[in-house]
Amino acid sequence: MHHDEMIGKVRTLARLPDSGTAERATRAVVCTLSERLPSGLARHVAAQLPPDLAAPMRRAADEAGADSGHAGERFGLAVFAGRIADRAGTDEDTALREAAAVLEVLDAALAPELTERMAGALPADIRELLPVERAAEEGAE
Repeated sequence: MHHDEMIGKVRTLARLPDSGTAERATRAVVCTLSERLPSGLARHVAAQLPPDLAAPMRRAADEAGADSGHAGERFGLAVFAGRIADRAGTDEDTALREAAAVLEVLDAALAPELTERMAGALPADIRELLPVERAAEEGAE
């Protein structure tokens, strides 16, 4: 999926006023998600994103070091929402709505096995932001 298409879908799903707001929200979610995912998984996700959205994923993986087994930071939904809100310049409720939209677009943009791995790496409270079908599948395992 191309950058403009992703941003347009996020804008529509999150009911955002303009593309700039959707861009900020998308970058905030991708950056925060990159901190939470294991570094090897973040690199795989980055490989399937448009270059400018992949950059924060790659940076976080690189900062974790050469060890692709780095587990990523451990934090739950409250920290996830707070970091997104800070980065996007919004409140936490809006950040959660925007995160759900971005995760839905990522679910459609990434290879299914990669989204399954990503969902499996997230704690249950963050995983609840995933599209309903994906959250249900992961919860059953």
